[in-house]
Amino acid sequence: MNLPLTNPPPLGFPRIPTYLQLRPYQHQAIANWFANNGRGTLKMATGSGKTITALAIVSELYQKIGLQALIVICPYCHLVAQWARECEKFGLQPILTFENARSWQSQLAAGLYNVRSGSQPFLVAITTNATLMAETLQSQLRYFPEKTLIIGDEAHNLGSPRLEQSLPRNIGLRLALSATPERHFDEQGSDSILDYFGPVLQPELTLGDAIKQGALVRYSYYPILVELTESEAQTYKKLTSKIGWALLTSGENIDDVDLKPLLMQRARLIGTAANKLTALRELMATRKHTQHTLFYCGDGSIEKSSTQSNERQLSEVTRVLGSELGYRINTYTANTPLAERERLRHQFETGELQGLVAIRCLDEGVDIPAIRNAVILASSSNPRQFIQRRGRILRPHPGKDRATLFDMIVLPPDLGRETLEVERNLLRKELKRFLEFADLADNSGQARNKLLQIQTRYGLLDI
Repeated sequence: MNLPLTNPPPLGFPRIPTYLQLRPYQHQAIANWFANNGRGTLKMATGSGKTITALAIVSELYQKIGLQALIVICPYCHLVAQWARECEKFGLQPILTFENARSWQSQLAAGLYNVRSGSQPFLVAITTNATLMAETLQSQLRYFPEKTLIIGDEAHNLGSPRLEQSLPRNIGLRLALSATPERHFDEQGSDSILDYFGPVLQPELTLGDAIKQGALVRYSYYPILVELTESEAQTYKKLTSKIGWALLTSGENIDDVDLKPLLMQRARLIGTAANKLTALRELMATRKHTQHTLFYCGDGSIEKSSTQSNERQLSEVTRVLGSELGYRINTYTANTPLAERERLRHQFETGELQGLVAIRCLDEGVDIPAIRNAVILASSSNPRQFIQRRGRILRPHPGKDRATLFDMIVLPPDLGRETLEVERNLLRKELKRFLEFADLADNSGQARNKLLQIQTRYGLLDI
């Protein structure tokens, strides 16, 4: 689909752009949301067009019932900017209600008055989860008209008690968007999201479905197996032993308060394993000519044996790529200012930068379809992050018909008999996700064969 280079002038009310052709699954999702009386959750793969589907619902609501207002809630500032760009394509001029209230409070109040008085056809407010909880926005929510739709983007984030309590009850039309609405280790939070927004609607679009329908590009998948250092292996064994005892005493309840910190400590150890830097150096030494590469990092630290100091993995990866290999890169984190993110995105797309080194904030919703290659240094045990990270590089882009993904997977050390069964149970779910992703790849046989080493070591050949 060839999109126009510039957005049309705002109409003041929502309308589907003439160049936009919705896919059959998007039409079905829209029909099912209306059939469910204006409530529901769209569970669609990362990159499959949830934002477009949502704005098509907004446009149809305007035509059918004279929808007056839209509130979009995003977890991060960069998603506010992204939603604003998409809204403009639909003829809308949104008010960005986040951060400094002085920049938007009077504008929002005036807009609400104008809509209610009939002098303005439509109002869009795009905000963040943090601003939703603030009194500055809460005090205005009660003035939104009856015909208002609220959209929760990456809605799994809205399941925490404080955020869930901040959602307005006076707004009846509700839509949640997420590739993974289920909250990791939080069944109550998952239920509260569905209670507020409505149930998951058909079709649930998996990664495989999205690739088959051409919504995402095909890919090659290369697992890179990494061994722990001796000291890391010792720490890993101790933590696994403690996890085993905690599971025993809690009756295998993963939500147990004693167990969660141990699982997080071990995940951090795996995420920042020192040998990943060696593997990265070897891989990228052969790929200095490549462009449009994304590097996902963990948020822990790496032990540098020379100084015994702890450096964040981000800075270590940046040093290896930039200083050692001369790869043109920059960092992209939650602390990067919004204007700087837009500049980096442009430099990345044009090739001025060969790569971006990112932590966490690229997991959800950010749209950089020019990504063709990714190196994942921190594989999350959280299913949501796993799906988000891998789906992020599969978005279509002019001239891009496939993607390449390198996935660093830590090989657990050989464990004693008493902790082996614990490890097998913990690994089973995680390994299943890796294998599913390998099976969808163009080089599935090669990828599967690589993962066979872990399956063999832990007797998990039945997966």
